[in-house]
Amino acid sequence: MFFLYGTPPGPPAGPAPARRGRRRARLIALLFVFPALLLLGALVVYPVLFSVGRSFFDASGTRFVGGDNYTEMFRDPATLKAIRNTTIWVVVAPALLTFLGLVLAVLVEKVRWATAFKLLLFMPMAVSFLAAGIIFRLAYDEDPDKGVLNAAVVSVHDAFQGTPAYPTARGRDGLLTRDADGSYRTTAAPGRTVTLPLVGVLPRDLPKNAAPARPAAARKAPPGELRGVVYLDFTPGGAGRPGRVDPKESGLPGVTVQAVRDGSTAASTTTAADGSFRFPGLHPGRYTVKLPASDFAQPYQGVSWLGPTLVTPAIIGAYLWIWTGFAMVLIGAGLSTLPRDALEAARMDGANEWQIFRRITVPLLAPVLTVVFVTLVINVMKVFDLVYIIAPGPVQEDATVLATQMWLVSFGGGDNQGLGSALGVLLLLLVVPAMVFNVRRFRRSQR
Repeated sequence: MFFLYGTPPGPPAGPAPARRGRRRARLIALLFVFPALLLLGALVVYPVLFSVGRSFFDASGTRFVGGDNYTEMFRDPATLKAIRNTTIWVVVAPALLTFLGLVLAVLVEKVRWATAFKLLLFMPMAVSFLAAGIIFRLAYDEDPDKGVLNAAVVSVHDAFQGTPAYPTARGRDGLLTRDADGSYRTTAAPGRTVTLPLVGVLPRDLPKNAAPARPAAARKAPPGELRGVVYLDFTPGGAGRPGRVDPKESGLPGVTVQAVRDGSTAASTTTAADGSFRFPGLHPGRYTVKLPASDFAQPYQGVSWLGPTLVTPAIIGAYLWIWTGFAMVLIGAGLSTLPRDALEAARMDGANEWQIFRRITVPLLAPVLTVVFVTLVINVMKVFDLVYIIAPGPVQEDATVLATQMWLVSFGGGDNQGLGSALGVLLLLLVVPAMVFNVRRFRRSQR
């Protein structure tokens, strides 16, 4: 039988060949993973270990100082301010982004052009932090002619409050008396015409409807009425006489003039196109004709977005512009997986949209919201580019966070890499717990 059909099969393979097969598979897997492990060690593990070791040495790196750098870190006012600002970032930015992402993700579902809207909001993610910092540095410029935000603020303010008539004007010396509050005055009685000469008016501030002042100055005032003219006491070419209304001199329209007597304003008016004004029906006596300080106040310049008070909120605003699309897309992906039958059942039971959002949508999205929030917390702890680019030099210290402080101490003039390494270790210790939490939650969701 054996000769007819061949040799009988051998005994089953033992455990040794199976172990050799497993070892060979592990070796092959290790060979494929080795380049990635090499890069990970060179770019992550080695810098971390080197920074930890460097944090125990002085600025020169030659003398071991133990924990002195960590002690100095918490005594340095600049570092304490960086920790405070980082805390503000961690508390404010992720919460706002998660809330905005949730609201926009829910609203986008009800928009007809949802894809285009998502694309529009996600586009800032394609802009580098350097470019975004330059964009917002210009947008926050205090000059309304450059900064778009201050241009909008100034426009709204001037629409409601108006603008000063002539911010650069001043009264002619020796003819008008200047008070401490910046106003100008002279005295006159009803039945007289008084001239109020001003100088220093820029050509751009002279209204187009301004008319020659001489005809107004030549008019006589009837009894019981006080007349006058506010004019630019300057003749092009220099042929005029100071204090006299010459033929080529222009009136100044839009100037507020007050007649004051016994400390109270008896009458108030605004000059016409030729600079003339009149106060009819005054009682006999001497009056103080006053040009209030509001005529010469400086124009409203807007908000100091990059000043010491608002620089951190301003930079957080730029960060929101970049990352809102990211939060919206992630939350929107989670929203698309929600069971629609639960939402429809709630609507059939009479729940309104707000109740559905608060009691069904948000609880079901809690895992996604947590992942988005923790991811943003990790990101804001490492923020550097926006703070360094947007904050001007004089307020750099007011806006500094741990990442920028670490760079400034190590390379930006401090030249103390021992203290900078200690700051880097502190930043690592703050980031690692959030990373571990995120990884564990991700693994639980995968299971």
